[in-house]
Amino acid sequence: MPVCLMKPSPFFPAMTADFTDSIDDTPFLRSNLPALNPDPARPIGLVVEGGGCRGIYAAGVLDVLYEEELPVGGLAGVSAGAIHGASFVSGQPGRSIRFYERFCRDDRFFSVRRWLRTGNLIDPDFCYREIPEKLDPFDGETFRTSPVRFVAAASNLETGRCEYLHIPDLTAEIDGLRASASLPYVSPVVEFRGMKLLDGGCTDRVPLAAFEAMGFARNIVILTHPREHRVRDFDAAAARFVYRRYPKFVRAFEESGRVYEAAQALVEKRSKEGRAFVIRPARPIGIPRLTHKPEEIRRAYELGRRDAKASLPALLAWVSTFA
Repeated sequence: MPVCLMKPSPFFPAMTADFTDSIDDTPFLRSNLPALNPDPARPIGLVVEGGGCRGIYAAGVLDVLYEEELPVGGLAGVSAGAIHGASFVSGQPGRSIRFYERFCRDDRFFSVRRWLRTGNLIDPDFCYREIPEKLDPFDGETFRTSPVRFVAAASNLETGRCEYLHIPDLTAEIDGLRASASLPYVSPVVEFRGMKLLDGGCTDRVPLAAFEAMGFARNIVILTHPREHRVRDFDAAAARFVYRRYPKFVRAFEESGRVYEAAQALVEKRSKEGRAFVIRPARPIGIPRLTHKPEEIRRAYELGRRDAKASLPALLAWVSTFA
């Protein structure tokens, strides 16, 4: 697969330099980024943050955007953002809310008891085989032939880097999506393409800079937290013990809060420049990261739909300036 090699960054691992938006001094370790070669007729990228069950907010936004038939050429998602983004690329609006509401009470979907018993919060066969193949079929053929390039972000334990996985065939490489959404501490390491991977949110929760480096200069950024949100230090508190075999990952995970703030600064900068259009909740969504309550799932999803619909006049005006 063609790649573009990024220069070493002052941002990782020492985090001693200010964030920069320059592609020549990008905030990554030396990383292989897929060369997506965006279609000029589809100049818009979608960058989708995760957030566990809160990520269903992004599914509501994506379903509204899908209805508008915008000239989207690529989507970069992280964790739940990648899960919901996959149904956007496969042309299945409504699929995420449908299976989340249907299965959120099922212990196979996620369960602390299951984690205590098996070491995995979810049943991977149920979530990544039975649901997409039988219970709520995923349209893999439409995904494969879609003009929208799909990228899922995952964290490489051995290098501490964020891996931006271009996945042209999700049916064949579903483990790439599983890696992107494998929460630390409660998920086993996923081996994919010779790498040991976990949730992309450990290293890059909002991959706007990376997607720009892959060729998407104008992006709709879908965030699942209000601007005042801060990544809590205790998210990585146990990493030195649990992941002591992977010191580079530990270091990157511990710096994830600062990485997130740098990404937020870039989002704001690009918004002011007219190169990004941001849709995010004005207040905390008000549901936990994990919930078994379908009414909470529905409430977060509908909030995403409302916010997207309220943003449509400004969004369509923004798109008209370059598309």
